[in-house]
Amino acid sequence: MRQRFSPARLLASASLVAMVAVSLGGCTAMSKLSDVTGSIGSAGSRAEAAPTDPARAVEFYGERYRANPKDAEAALGYGQALRANGQRAQAAAVLEQATIANPGNKALLAQYGRALADNGNFQQAFDVLSKAHSPDNPDWRLLSVQGTALDQMGRHEEARSYYASALKIAPGDPGVLSNLGLSYMLSKDLPKAEEALRQAYASPRASSRVRQNLGLVVGLQGRFAEAETIVKADLPPDQAAANVAYLKDMLNRSEGQRGAPKRTPVASLSQSD
Repeated sequence: MRQRFSPARLLASASLVAMVAVSLGGCTAMSKLSDVTGSIGSAGSRAEAAPTDPARAVEFYGERYRANPKDAEAALGYGQALRANGQRAQAAAVLEQATIANPGNKALLAQYGRALADNGNFQQAFDVLSKAHSPDNPDWRLLSVQGTALDQMGRHEEARSYYASALKIAPGDPGVLSNLGLSYMLSKDLPKAEEALRQAYASPRASSRVRQNLGLVVGLQGRFAEAETIVKADLPPDQAAANVAYLKDMLNRSEGQRGAPKRTPVASLSQSD
């Protein structure tokens, strides 16, 4: 397949590609059910007994939450399950009420900030996440999510300072490096985007999302054969074929995209990346 990449089309398509690139590795970039930032007391034992299926987890935690909406642990589990099940608006509403009932609870603030980011409320998400940790005790995961919020608001240089701070705490983390790569892609610096994503891809903890992000950035630079090799390397034939088909589809969309929106869905950081 021949790809034609003009600078004008590339600039118009950067937001589209970032939107797609962060929606892989399980269909969406939402947090996993076990992905809770901060201490939640005895919630760990509850999480072990909770269903791993998102829909069933919603029922499991929803029952506990409805029994006592002021229970911080129940609200945290319920909000996280709702996010994992794609019920983003409801998750934000539940977590908002929970933070009102439990002022200063950093775990709730962290999940509420993530839920706001899911819904595209990037400035509010950034502000809430700022209250979920402090300069003297920063959480590198939240620093990275704050960076993605800043990127969605077009504040790319500021976003990269947050990624840099996160990487000082968690050197080489592939999730942070992937977000950094997307930041450079949004500001149309594809060589730097590729550099960051290659560092992320080299990590044994890199997710399939990192692989896809790197493939897209390489493909956008006109090197489709190399991009195809990246997205299908070391994968079973059916998954490799699906990845290649996906890559072709995204590059075709990029080629035809002439007016992508300036803001794109946030790249939520998966803690296991």
